[in-house]
Amino acid sequence: QAQLVESGGGLVQAGGSLRLSCAASGSIFSTYFMGWYRQAPGKQRELVARITSSGSTIYADSVKGRFTISRDNAKSTVYLQMNSLKPEDTAVYFCSATINPVLRPNYWGQGTQVTVSS
Repeated sequence: QAQLVESGGGLVQAGGSLRLSCAASGSIFSTYFMGWYRQAPGKQRELVARITSSGSTIYADSVKGRFTISRDNAKSTVYLQMNSLKPEDTAVYFCSATINPVLRPNYWGQGTQVTVSS
């Protein structure tokens, strides 16, 4: 069984930056796809970014050029650097781990709130 623990959410003004962290326990980090999803009130959870064990990344169109996902394998931690934040980025952000990116993630973090004020 693995655990994902997020940190780094908060309140920021539009145009500001935040960095989210997700620490993974267990043996999943070296082999799983790690990702960040978000869910805004009344909306479905959506993929924000994902990174493979070798460092290849994908991003949602809405965050390309503003967000950067990275991982530190030595610390079993994945990060989401969010710059030029917009009010529409307001959501609960969830860390995820999946063995197969076609399928629903195997593990989820508890979520961290990000609020961007205008």
